[in-house]
Amino acid sequence: MKWYKTILLISTSGKGFHNFTAAINDQLNQWEVREGMAFLFIQHTSASLVVNENYAPSAQRDMEAYLEQIAPENQAWYSHTLEGADDSPAHLRAMLTSTSLDIPIDNGALSLGTWQGVYLAEHRHSSHQRRVLLRVLSTEDG
Repeated sequence: MKWYKTILLISTSGKGFHNFTAAINDQLNQWEVREGMAFLFIQHTSASLVVNENYAPSAQRDMEAYLEQIAPENQAWYSHTLEGADDSPAHLRAMLTSTSLDIPIDNGALSLGTWQGVYLAEHRHSSHQRRVLLRVLSTEDG
């Protein structure tokens, strides 16, 4: 077994879902990992990681609309608004989604379903460069 690690820097253009499945698979290819386990962790409190449909753009729009409904901006009861109207809702959305993912690797790629992709969910309006830790345990000797 061999352990690999890196930091993926994902630039976002603001609120929304940013598919970075290809970046992960590219890194697996560079490391020549064929079989193993990928572990991802995002080092932010106002962004998260999501596995969901990557085929129909309408699915992504629905995911974004759902988060807007469940954690809307400008609620009178929010007290954490130092950085703007999207401050508290961004943290709530991150709390409801995932900060880490575990995904098997088979045949040199993430073992995702046919229509699945790995997204960075940006919960803030402004663009950011987000850090996602990628750790991979390869079952092969390397």
